[in-house]
Amino acid sequence: MKRRRIHSPLRMSRDAERLVWLAQGLAESGSRTEDAYWEHELTQLIERLIGAGQEEALNLALDRLHETGSPGYDDLADLIESVAESARLETPEGPRQGLLIALPVLAWSRWSIPARRLQPEVLTGLGNQLAAHVLAADVPYVLADHLYSPDQLPYGYGQTRRYAERLWQALREGRGYHEDPARLPEVVPYISDVRYVLGAVMVPPGRPVFRWNEVDGQRQQALERWRAQAGPNLQGTLAGCGYELLLPDAYFAAWRRADREGRPYSLRAAVAYLDAQLTLKPVQLRAVAAPFYDRRLEEWRIGFGPKNGSDIVHGVVWPLLGQEDETTDTGAEIERILQAAGVGEVVVLDQRLPLEYCEDCGAPLYANAEGELVHAEMPEQEGQAVPTHLH
Repeated sequence: MKRRRIHSPLRMSRDAERLVWLAQGLAESGSRTEDAYWEHELTQLIERLIGAGQEEALNLALDRLHETGSPGYDDLADLIESVAESARLETPEGPRQGLLIALPVLAWSRWSIPARRLQPEVLTGLGNQLAAHVLAADVPYVLADHLYSPDQLPYGYGQTRRYAERLWQALREGRGYHEDPARLPEVVPYISDVRYVLGAVMVPPGRPVFRWNEVDGQRQQALERWRAQAGPNLQGTLAGCGYELLLPDAYFAAWRRADREGRPYSLRAAVAYLDAQLTLKPVQLRAVAAPFYDRRLEEWRIGFGPKNGSDIVHGVVWPLLGQEDETTDTGAEIERILQAAGVGEVVVLDQRLPLEYCEDCGAPLYANAEGELVHAEMPEQEGQAVPTHLH
């Protein structure tokens, strides 16, 4: 998964060393013919490691490539993800290419965002719109009957592959996929979060999977029609929530898009939440954005409070993704989003702040306008249940 990776002190195994060597070879390849050799060798090794549950070698190799700045990092990450989310399948109709897909939904609520079983009529409605606006013509699909929180998604490459195999089996057998809620972890409530509908498709090799793979298809048009037609199907499931559908895609691509688009969404949601919860209009708010460091820049944190006071009543964490670092103009991006949301005053601090958390509850600390680290504390309001975690 293409995130900044944490250094692992573990010694490289033989498999991890070979993964690094193969990935570097692929990155330095000078032809598609050579690419095919490296990719074949890598894919076989990755399939063996994932099948044997030996993910440690994969993560060690990714760590090494990231630490050395090797362009092979992205090549290896792409192939690992591909093995986890797709496979060549044999069916009575001939070989098929199976793909795990995700349908992300950004949501916020004054209460809790549901993660629950999807009713048959909701699944049918989503499936009809998926076939009409997102998938290429005549692509068979199956959707799991659960709205997943990020905490409930398959963890790691091996679990992802095994989950995909269960969906592909359901699709081959022409039946639905029922998720057992008892096996899923509890959901941590956040004011703003992502929810996922997961599914799978199968196509003959070489055939288009998505609408935008076809000659007259476009991603933006697919997204607009998907939001307009599929969005109403989730009104009952997400009652009491504001929500926005993202474009369905391959599992890891959709997951990364939700991570990226969830950051500006969480800022806009925070503004709407404070208006609904405290009757603080956007123009009455002050937002303080600051960079937080450990050994390097790890994240930005944005604290919200009344413009005429010094309190921080709500906070949002903006994690760095991909290749973002100190040279990325994140502060300006955050400022633009907040100004577009109508926030009355936006303060962007340029000082390095330590990555500190509350010793009692573990919540992140936010900077006030003076650069002091404080706890985000909502004023007590009688009879109103709100999520206990800020996002």
